[in-house]
Amino acid sequence: MYRTHTCGELRGTDDQQTVTLAGWVARVRDLGGVIFVTLRDRYGKTQLVFDPEENPELAADAKRLRAEWVLRVDGNVRKRPDDMINPKMPTGEIEIVVTSIEKLATPDTPPLLPEDEFEPSEEHRLRWRFLDLRRARMQRNLAKRHELAQITRRYFSDLGFMEIETPFLTRSTPEGARDFVVPSRLHHGQWYALPQSPQTYKQILMVAGYDRYFQVVRCFRDEDFRANRQPEFTQIDVEMSFCDPDDVMGVTEGLMKKIFEDQLNVPFPDKVQQMSYDEAIRRFGSDKPDLRFGNELVDLTDLFAGNGFGVIDNTVKAGGRVIGVLAQGQVKSSRKVVGEWESFVKERGLGGLMPLRKVDGNWPGPLGKFIPESNLEQAAELLGMNLESDLAFVAVAPAPRVHEVMGMLRLELAQKFEWIPADKHELLWVVDFPLLEYDEEAKRHVALHHPFTAPDPATYEQYKDSEPTKILSQAYDLVWNGEEVAGGSIRIHDREMQMKMFNLLGMSEEEAKTRFSFLMEALEYGAPPHGGIAFGFDRLVMLITGESSIRDVIPFPKTTQAVALFEGAPGKIDATQFRELGLSPKSDTQN
Repeated sequence: MYRTHTCGELRGTDDQQTVTLAGWVARVRDLGGVIFVTLRDRYGKTQLVFDPEENPELAADAKRLRAEWVLRVDGNVRKRPDDMINPKMPTGEIEIVVTSIEKLATPDTPPLLPEDEFEPSEEHRLRWRFLDLRRARMQRNLAKRHELAQITRRYFSDLGFMEIETPFLTRSTPEGARDFVVPSRLHHGQWYALPQSPQTYKQILMVAGYDRYFQVVRCFRDEDFRANRQPEFTQIDVEMSFCDPDDVMGVTEGLMKKIFEDQLNVPFPDKVQQMSYDEAIRRFGSDKPDLRFGNELVDLTDLFAGNGFGVIDNTVKAGGRVIGVLAQGQVKSSRKVVGEWESFVKERGLGGLMPLRKVDGNWPGPLGKFIPESNLEQAAELLGMNLESDLAFVAVAPAPRVHEVMGMLRLELAQKFEWIPADKHELLWVVDFPLLEYDEEAKRHVALHHPFTAPDPATYEQYKDSEPTKILSQAYDLVWNGEEVAGGSIRIHDREMQMKMFNLLGMSEEEAKTRFSFLMEALEYGAPPHGGIAFGFDRLVMLITGESSIRDVIPFPKTTQAVALFEGAPGKIDATQFRELGLSPKSDTQN
């Protein structure tokens, strides 16, 4: 038997027991001849004692132990005196007087020590991930990940949902992000795709009569580099038949309530507020606004336009808006600091940034030169400025870009000046999304969510033939502390309507049949009204654990360049594999 107990299990009530433990050496201390060793496994830590007076040979052996050696030890539990109890360890009431030791592995000093107090670089941690995963922080995070998966399965099972697995090898139907594709060995020239989501499969399950489906599922998207995205990720996928948006949102809030109460010990709000997409962009410059702090965007167009300031007047005449955001306590910011914030917005597409502040009775800068003082004072009042201490930033540019960039500035200021309360949690439903947006590069309309989202009937009839971008959708996103954690919609369940949607996207009937024949066929045979939602599982765990990156809650993540550092993926394949797949390798792709 390798162990009778784990390293986090023993307590004072186990005094005088004979036990066997196994784990990794976390620390070795020599205190005047008595050797203390901390033994660690994923359950916790236990202190081992080697006394040279009782067993000099064993104590001498213990002196030679090194960090991260793997041991099996036999010994007797001894309750510590009250003044020697370690309250920082759950096992701090006891220690093990070791009677025998077996070294199961004796590695060299590892390149990453889990007990180090300093934080290694992320690149170093990912390169040595199998060592990084021994750290207490990572073990806590993965334990939370496990707990959330179990909560999810219990919650949906109790509501009558059935967990059904959908294929990983499917047909490529690219829409939005690129597919990862897999060549077929048995059918040369044919390709599978890894699913970006189980979207079409779960709709087909509704057609098949499985009216409540869920799945904790792996998904794949070949996206360009994004700071907090992964090429493979996990989502909680949910679909329901005979439902409306309120039904789906109610089920979603039920799971969030369990997360808040069971994982965070935080009361769940009586009602989760809703906000339209247009209002979210107007007030926060984002469709996933962080409501934990104020500093909302303020439209100053009516106050600042028409006063002879050419940059403002010309931009507003062309359809632009003047937007301000408060930076409280920053009235004394230097020209250099203001310039750094101006560079921030310029890098994101705005032409510049104008400070609004009152210093020694004057309004310095171009705003003070062109805008009447009464208008400046009204602007300050709208922004909530304290003229003695506050600064505001103002930009003019076409909408909605000016809102989006000023929303980014709002968040950057909040992080820089620590305006966001660490213990506050805010949930929000964003609704009334546009069904479509126009892609200037592709010169066609694209779906804001996906092409299976049902339109709002009223706006569809009003704008389908004239201004398709004004059609609203029956989509809804759940935002938690500025992160989109779930998104869904009511789906199109009528074949004719689905074909009309494809037409709006510039897709011919022949192309639609080629790409989505399996779905179009299914919709012909009695599809019920249905809708659903998908939760970003990794993001949920990140928010539960208080981490700032999903890479810290995924066991084996990729870097922001989609590289797996410790196993060396992606990598090359040899010429034999190319031949079996019916491919012709270039010389620079072979081993």
